[in-house]
Amino acid sequence: MRDLARSRERMVDVQLARRGIHDRHVLNAMGRVPREAFVEPGLEEFAYEDGPLPIGEDQTISQPYVVALMIEAAEVKPGDRVLEIGAGSGYAAAVMSQIAERVHTIERHPSLAEKARQRFGRLGYDNVELRVGDGTLGWPEAAPFDAILVAAGGPKVPDALKRQLCIGGRLVVPVGTEERQQSLVKVTRRSETEFEEEDLGSVMFVPLIGEQGWAEDGRRSATSHLPGQSRGRSLPEMIAAAAEPLPDIGDPAFGQLFDRFADRRVVLLGEASHGTAEFYQARAAITRHLIERHGFTILAVEADWPDAAAVDRYVRHRPNQAGGEPPFQRFPTWMWRNTEIAALVDWMRGHNEGIPEPDRRAGFYGLDIYNMGGSIAAVLDYLDRIDPEAAKIARERYGCLTPWQKEPSTYGRAVLSAGYRKCEQAVIEQCQELLHRRLDYAGQDGEGFLDAAQNARLIASAERYYRIMYYGGAESWNLRDTHMFETLEHLLEARGPQSKAIVWAHNSHIGDARYTDMGMMRDELNIGQLCRKRFGDDAALIGFGTHTGTVAAATDWGGDMEVKRVRPSHRDSYERLCHDAGIARFLLDPGRDEALRRRLLEPRLERFIGVIYRPETELMSHYADASLPQQFDAYVWFDETTALTPLGPEHHRPGVPDTYPFGV
Repeated sequence: MRDLARSRERMVDVQLARRGIHDRHVLNAMGRVPREAFVEPGLEEFAYEDGPLPIGEDQTISQPYVVALMIEAAEVKPGDRVLEIGAGSGYAAAVMSQIAERVHTIERHPSLAEKARQRFGRLGYDNVELRVGDGTLGWPEAAPFDAILVAAGGPKVPDALKRQLCIGGRLVVPVGTEERQQSLVKVTRRSETEFEEEDLGSVMFVPLIGEQGWAEDGRRSATSHLPGQSRGRSLPEMIAAAAEPLPDIGDPAFGQLFDRFADRRVVLLGEASHGTAEFYQARAAITRHLIERHGFTILAVEADWPDAAAVDRYVRHRPNQAGGEPPFQRFPTWMWRNTEIAALVDWMRGHNEGIPEPDRRAGFYGLDIYNMGGSIAAVLDYLDRIDPEAAKIARERYGCLTPWQKEPSTYGRAVLSAGYRKCEQAVIEQCQELLHRRLDYAGQDGEGFLDAAQNARLIASAERYYRIMYYGGAESWNLRDTHMFETLEHLLEARGPQSKAIVWAHNSHIGDARYTDMGMMRDELNIGQLCRKRFGDDAALIGFGTHTGTVAAATDWGGDMEVKRVRPSHRDSYERLCHDAGIARFLLDPGRDEALRRRLLEPRLERFIGVIYRPETELMSHYADASLPQQFDAYVWFDETTALTPLGPEHHRPGVPDTYPFGV
């Protein structure tokens, strides 16, 4: 269990103060109230994540930033009498109780109200009064109030609540004619008859149900009708109008739709999961088209360099490495040992066969950091052939890492208590020495030198990665993505100034992190962000998504692959908007529809499934806030998808060359 007190401090600093919450009363109150006491049992470790959490009755506890934003906007201060509509878990009322003199809160769900009441009693918040009822009607007998906060969105500002404000009182309420798409409105009462309204920006809340809000069936209640107001086009309707339907993946026209990105130096193709067949098939179709028609020669994937090097030797008709094991034997094997990758690898080999110039052949490269053991072996094999004396020195330098080659993550644990920090300097020296001899070695074996140099870099990065991952925080993620980006840069440099690259990685790596929770709240960066900073408009970031289907994934790291059912997308997510557009598969290019791009800018939930998928905790473990049109340059949608098929012994076809990389 994480240190929750420290997590609370970090929440106040990173999620609130750095994001513009300045009211010292609000910051201090949120630093005192234990949010973990207001979430459901089993979710305590997620209490200080920057997002909503389920609390039952199809309701959520709002993300901390939204709670702080509303309290600050309502200018809650000592001595105030406050009314809250939508007690929920009781968290926001508890925070306000640390500032105001008295807090009245209304909840329409009796079960939630009872839980909140028990929490107030257990924690000693005795200046909070709670009742069950229709919050849109307020609490007339307790009025007037200095501040009223409404934690649900209605079609207009309820008149009853405006009347219950004192002169100078502030009402903060989400308002919008479409459920879950609202503006946060601040109403200040200036006199008995005058009210001043201010729009504080877009928000997304559950609907405000009641006599002066929405009806249970989603229609406006009779008293909330707004004469003459038109709903206009909904977001799903706008997406449907802008979407470019995709043909079958096997149709040549599929790849042609991506010609608009063919002039870029780098095209990054994402995936919403590591185990979805359609994502692999679509990326393969785009890759084949860009290689065949537009001169791309680098396919760089989120895979280990030594494993990908074995595939590269096969596709570029280079000699196989004697005694090498088949690649991608380490968890998660299905991510690269699958029928879709095997088909692409065969195509690349066939394509390259007709190209006599080796430097024009398309290569298959790994960007990732994990296979430290394979990299050590590759560096030593290279030096044994090129410089046996240097190989002896390298063996001594790498010696302290050897016990962890099979399970390098244990190295991180060791350095916290033992004196293994000396390894860092040794592996860095080895990397530097290899690079210093660049000209001599490259003259003897240029391709071999590139492979060995990259393996040396990987070892240096991996040593630090496995050491720092046990300290937590963003540093290990940033090290990994920076390593992958630098590897991409080395590849482009090695293949020449005219070279162009295709990158395959998860959406979390290729979508610009600055416009997701990763960058906004956790100080994490990624390949997509670094590519935009380095290449500008010469980089295209293309995300992929789905609504439901099946996926190949494990329940725990190192576990067996399972075919799991993907839950239908969350109703507050980008995925649900795409599903509601009603088109089975499409390409969405927000840059071609400025009105749609603006509507999509406000962050909302986006699903991320890696090699681990836990449907039972999906909202907490697989969703994060993102601004999709800023995160990606385009988005590829498949409404229903299927799990990819892993390779087995039956897929090793007789008659293929001995160098075939997936031999078993």
